[in-house]
Amino acid sequence: MTDVVAARSTDGPSAAAVGNLGARLKDVRMGSGMSLREVARQLGVSPSFVSQMENGKSQPSVATLYSMAQLLGVSIDELFAQEAAPVTPPPPVARAASDSAPGPVQGAINRSDFSSPAEAWPSAATATRISVVRTDDRPRLVMDSGVIWEQLASNSDRNLDFMEIIYPPGASSTNDGRMLRHEGREYGYLLSGTLEITFGFDTYTLNPGESMSLDPAVPHLLTNPGTVPARGIWVVHHYARPIEQAD
Repeated sequence: MTDVVAARSTDGPSAAAVGNLGARLKDVRMGSGMSLREVARQLGVSPSFVSQMENGKSQPSVATLYSMAQLLGVSIDELFAQEAAPVTPPPPVARAASDSAPGPVQGAINRSDFSSPAEAWPSAATATRISVVRTDDRPRLVMDSGVIWEQLASNSDRNLDFMEIIYPPGASSTNDGRMLRHEGREYGYLLSGTLEITFGFDTYTLNPGESMSLDPAVPHLLTNPGTVPARGIWVVHHYARPIEQAD
């Protein structure tokens, strides 16, 4: 599959590949009951392009991936998920009957009731409360223009994408200059390189150490006009906008 690589180039550390993105999109589409032609029609692309993308023969752009995820009702975070057997958390530490913890805790926790935080929240309960992602284990998605997304947390809310983005020199959110739109709120902090953000009719330049927040419902485009990769930490919060009632 061409839109997946096993390791990052020498510009940074390696990362785990996310395989079968096209197959995953196909599974989600079929589960939604939508035909390939209907998805193509709503995305404004050809059925052959959707077919090639689902078969791993072509790569989606940032705009296409966002549009397809939104159309099918799946989060980007869910597309990062790798086909791997779930890790079974170790059983909670056994305690003596005379030293048993009280029943279900509601509200504030009395620290004196437990000898350690692990007892307050046994490992089985905390398995989804914390996510530690090692540098070499970050799942990644690679777009057709070379833009890379790497997942930074594996247990974030399905309405929240937390990732590192990498824009190679000259790379853009779309390969034809089309503007991108999606629901929610988008936040970014640039670590290195330069990003040019076209937002509506305005253009802003983001330099290392600078951050931004934007309403992604407004047409926007991210481009790296520089000669070195642009790397940043990005958070996208997806939420439905309230329906405006007529007066």
